[in-house]
Order: sequence, then structure tokens, then C-alpha cells
Amino acid sequence: MGIKERLAERRKQREEEKQLQKEKDMILCPVCKKESEREQVIAGFYVCPCCGNYFRVRTKNRIRMVCDRGSFQPWFEELESGNPLNFPGYEEKINEVKEKTGLREGVTVGEGKIFGEKACIGVCDSRFLMGSMGHVVGEKITLAVERATEKKLPVILFCCSGGARMQEGILSLMQMAKTSAALKKHSDAGLLYVPVLTDPTTGGVTASFAMLGDIILAEPGALIGFAGPRVIEQTIGKKLPEGFQSAEFQLEHGFVDRIVKREELKEVLFKILKLHRNPGGGYANFTREIEKFYPTEPDREKQAKTPDRTPWQKVKESRSMKRPSSHTYIDLMFDEFMEFYGDRCFGDDKAITGGIASLYGQPLTVIGVQKGNDARECALRNYGMTSPGGYRKALRLMKQAEKFGRPIICLINTSGAYPGMEAEERGQGEAIARNLFEMSGIHVPILSILIGEGGSGGALGLAVGNEVWMLENSTYSILSPEGFASILWKDGKRAKEAAGVMGITADDLKRLQVIEKIIPEYGGADSSTVKDIAGYIKINIADFLQKFDGMDQEEIVRKRYERFRKF
Repeated sequence: MGIKERLAERRKQREEEKQLQKEKDMILCPVCKKESEREQVIAGFYVCPCCGNYFRVRTKNRIRMVCDRGSFQPWFEELESGNPLNFPGYEEKINEVKEKTGLREGVTVGEGKIFGEKACIGVCDSRFLMGSMGHVVGEKITLAVERATEKKLPVILFCCSGGARMQEGILSLMQMAKTSAALKKHSDAGLLYVPVLTDPTTGGVTASFAMLGDIILAEPGALIGFAGPRVIEQTIGKKLPEGFQSAEFQLEHGFVDRIVKREELKEVLFKILKLHRNPGGGYANFTREIEKFYPTEPDREKQAKTPDRTPWQKVKESRSMKRPSSHTYIDLMFDEFMEFYGDRCFGDDKAITGGIASLYGQPLTVIGVQKGNDARECALRNYGMTSPGGYRKALRLMKQAEKFGRPIICLINTSGAYPGMEAEERGQGEAIARNLFEMSGIHVPILSILIGEGGSGGALGLAVGNEVWMLENSTYSILSPEGFASILWKDGKRAKEAAGVMGITADDLKRLQVIEKIIPEYGGADSSTVKDIAGYIKINIADFLQKFDGMDQEEIVRKRYERFRKF
């Protein structure tokens, strides 16, 4: 070969090397089919900069994105996969995947820190036989949860799986029960479990540890379901609609608490961990430093300016669209409010808002009927008329509060439970009754505050509290004055007259000892007075919590029982 030929050959080799290097430096998106620079994708938390598609993340990268640098210590790395059914070719396949991925199995577990907060963390990796759950995956998760229970650590598990591992047959199926049982013991110890559902989370993993969290998070667009799309389509013989079984679908149908963008995930997890830290074990952990936080009480002279109103005027005032909503009060009274969604059964009722927050550093569960402050929001929130799913969502959050020892604050503004056909089909009466039944025995303090209308059983479904308060122009009644007049007098036009005899105002109910406190509105609840009202409520909630601090759980329940027993 001559000099020219050798030079041409070298140029060709260099071009091929450049092309290979370029391919290494680029990532092809499987959705939009566009290439992006690898460094740009990594800096963007492995999200396609062209279409926003979420790339699947390797174990080491997931740990790097979530854990503090150098804080993750793996557990149970010595466990190796076997071939319990002597399935042909299975061991060769496992060895091949191990060599390709550098992993020993489809899940990595250990202890790490998130902005200093310790947690047991597990990461499933789709590169290892699609994250399928074999006996070693189940064993590692179970051992990790057991150790977390012993060490009193919360568990955060990044789920990604195609389901049970077929090559291990029935033994794979048994891992569903085993991991679930370990999580039950962890839960019974009063510890937090947060699964994060990534793409894909399907099959036996969905039907076990993925859906058993106290708080369930999901990444945008993740495929989440029990039966995979192909199986469903083959079974029913129909093409599935776009977005079916997506994270967004699961949120709408009440099965996940919230969807979190990848760049926000570490901060959200830290906030959840911090709000579930309750070192004092009481209900007023702000007591020692209350002077630092206590604002001056709102100007009491404003209270004298509140004009007298007739019962009917108060009815109209309680219904006013100008009255501040639950969200407005939540934003003004509490810190770090994190809203959660879904009843875990069917859907997410927009009439109920709820989540965790803090008051002067004391974690709380806050639940409110969100009626809306304009026509558009009122329509979205069904005018504050709660469906069965709304009551079940509220109760789910209350039981979660009981588990973690958080006091419960309920803000109520509803004309009543939704009277539609679908509400009856889904068990409206049972849902309200279940709330009354369960709330009567919840072992943490419950405070219910009527900020607008308190309509019948729809309001009572959130008002089985140790104390019940009312804003001075709110109402609380067996049914609307219009309904009362129609039933008793066969004339709905006599609603004004009915309002005067029903005993529905705050003054009436204080006299009847149905409520403990009347909250001043300083002339009327609207945008000009809401900060004063919220400040007054905030101070009095702190006083309420101090009454129960250090009180025995059974005593809290007994006092609530006696409160209603006297009527």
C-alpha cells in the first residue's frame, strides 16, 4: 500500500472515530426521534429537550439525582439470583444482563440522605430484565423494609417494572405477598413509605409494593397499570385511547397523590420527609418558641364595626362568591402546604382539597371544601358539593394523619353533599356515614371550622371534631332554608322566614352549644378582611393545639365522644 493509500485509510479511520464519538455524545429520543447532546440531556435530568419525554434512568444516575453526594450506602449486595425452576437458558440470560449493566439484580437498596434527611432508598432498573420481580428482587426489598423498620427509617422506593419474572413462575408471584407483608409491619410501626412510580410500573409490582404508599408520587407520562396495554387490547379486542394508564390518568382516577417533575423531585421528597418528622410526639411542638412566631392579635376594634345582620342576610353572606375560599385561608395560615389527590378507589373530587402543612413548625393535616371564588372555579369544584370520592379522599388523609400523629384541621363551605345520580351510584350515604363512624374514633385532635355554608350531612361529614368553630356570618343547618320551607310549609318562597326560625347562625349555634367559638369577620369576610380573619384563626388554632398537647389518645377520643353524646 502506497503513502497516498495509507493517508486515505487513516483519514477514513479518523472520520469513523469522529462519527462514533459523535454518536456517543448524542442521545436519540424514542418518542420524537430527534438527537440531543448527551450533556444537555444529563443537565436536564434526562428529559428530552425537544419533546419533554422522560428517558429511563439508570440506578447510579437516579441515586445521584436524589441522594446527597456520597451519602448512599448499598445494602444486601451479596444476594445473587438463582434458577429455582431450572428454567432453560435463564442463568445464561442473568449472567449476560449482569455483565451488560454492571448490576447484580433488578433492584438496588440502601440508606441515603436527602438534604440531610435519612431514608431507606430503593431503585428498580428497567435494564435488568425490565425490572421484573424475581425472588431476589422481592428478598432485597423485604430485607430493606425490615431493616428500615428496625432503624425507624422512612422508605422511598423508585418503582420500574414489567411485572413478575416469568422464568421464576409462582415464586415470583409470592414476592407480591412477601413485600406487602413487610410494608404492613413498617406501616404498623408508624413509619413513612413513599413509592415513586416511573416508566413503566406494571403487573405484580403495581399490585403490591408500588401502590401501598402513604404518599404515592409519579413521574410525568409514566405508564402505570396492572395489565399491560398489549394484554388489555388483546383481551378486549379494542385499541386503547391515548393516555390510558399514564401517570396523568392515574392522578385523575385517584390512584396517585401527585405527579412530580424530575427536577423538583429531590426537593419534594425532602419536604415530605421533613413534614413527617415529629420529634416531640405532641400536638404543639411550637410551644417553646411560640414567642418567635406568634403575631399580634388582629385589631379587635374592627370587630365592633361588623354590622348586625338578620339570619337571611347571613344566609346570603355565607353564600357570597366574595367569601375567601379554603385555599385562601390555607395559604395565609399555614406553611409548606403540600396538596395530595385521590380517593384510591375511583377518582379525585375537586370539591375537596387536602394535604399536609405546618403551623409554626407543627405538622398538620389540612382538609377543606373548596367552593371557588369565581364562576369558572365554582363549576370546576362542583360548587363545593362533595361526592362520595371526596369524603373517601378526606377520610384517607385523616387516617394518614392519625398514623403519623398529626392534628387535623377541616375548613367547611358547602351547601351540602352532591345529590346527583352518580353520587348515589357510588354510595353517597355510605361515604358520609363512614366518615362520621371513623372520625368519632380518630386518635388525634380534630378541629372543624365553618367558613361559609354548612349544609346538612354534607357539612357534618367533615365536622365530627373535638371543637367546631364558625365565622360570624357563616351558617350551619339541617338543610337549606328553601328546602326547609318547601318541606314544612310547602312554599319555598318562605325561605327568608325559615332562616329566622331554623337556628342556623353562629350566635344560635353557640347558644345551643353546637359550636365552641365564633370567629370575627371584621365587617364581613372578603379580600379586605381575610388576612385579619386568617391571623385570628391561626392564633386560636395554636391555642387549640396546646389544649391537647401531652393528652392521652384515648382521652382525645373520649372528649370528642362526649361532645356529641350531650346532644
